[in-house]
Amino acid sequence: MSTTRPKGYHPWRPQQKTQIVLAQVEAVLEEYRPHLPLTARQIFYRIVGAYGYPKTEAAYERLCNYLSRARRARIIPFEALRDDGASVMAHLHHDGEDGFYGYIRRLGKHFEQDKLANQAVDVRVYCEAAGMMPQLRRVLKPYSVPVFSCSGFDSLTANHDLVRWCHDACFYEGKRPVVLHLGDYDPSGESIFEVIREDALAFLSEDLSHRPRSYFKFQRVALTEGQVEIFDLPTSPPKTTDSRSRRWSGSGTCQLEALPPDTMADILVAEVERWIDLDTLTHDQEAEITAQRNIVRALPGGAA
Repeated sequence: MSTTRPKGYHPWRPQQKTQIVLAQVEAVLEEYRPHLPLTARQIFYRIVGAYGYPKTEAAYERLCNYLSRARRARIIPFEALRDDGASVMAHLHHDGEDGFYGYIRRLGKHFEQDKLANQAVDVRVYCEAAGMMPQLRRVLKPYSVPVFSCSGFDSLTANHDLVRWCHDACFYEGKRPVVLHLGDYDPSGESIFEVIREDALAFLSEDLSHRPRSYFKFQRVALTEGQVEIFDLPTSPPKTTDSRSRRWSGSGTCQLEALPPDTMADILVAEVERWIDLDTLTHDQEAEITAQRNIVRALPGGAA
């Protein structure tokens, strides 16, 4: 069956009005270069706010088409965008003993201390937008805080994994579990957070009945009504087809990706640093450098 959809690298001569949009996109990518890759939604909201691009679903779909064509035409680098098209389960295999030792030496050279190991808390971040995970991972890396996707309501396995982590952090390590959540400001986004929290607390009330509910901290970091107002983010009416809208106390909805990446990073870092001891963090950062040297020296070929 024939199709007009482009295949592989494909030349493209966009019209002048499209060239203007692509120039705006490239300006956004340059503005947020430290936070790449961005999602199409993040680019969309930025050019809506900065350049007056139409805030409609039709305009968003048109932008997605532009971005696809621009990447195939090598106008925009593929690695600048994230669209979560595939998942990978690879194998950590090596091409022989020398390859293995080389891999170990590289690990030792870039050894990183678990910055939560000596903290009184253990922290996780859950994000509704899976496409934003690489950005958040980069922001959280200096603190050794992992980021998880929570785009669905009904993953019992994922919820129980969270419960098991809370249990083990508390019971075996004596740490207070802290769960930070980022999601859309809308009935569904807030419901996802409530479902995760209430389900986890219901399990923990039996698994760790000696601990009060307040010991397990579940904190919504973004997006909040206050943030929508403070940063003047674009809003839309709640969906009338969503049954949760009738019970929702908010007004205009807003997607998490409307929050600029640098602003989101600042908010998340501030929240993480509110829970950890910064003196301990500094000590571990210094110990990390010494450990890197010691590990490399101890490995085969390390003296070289």
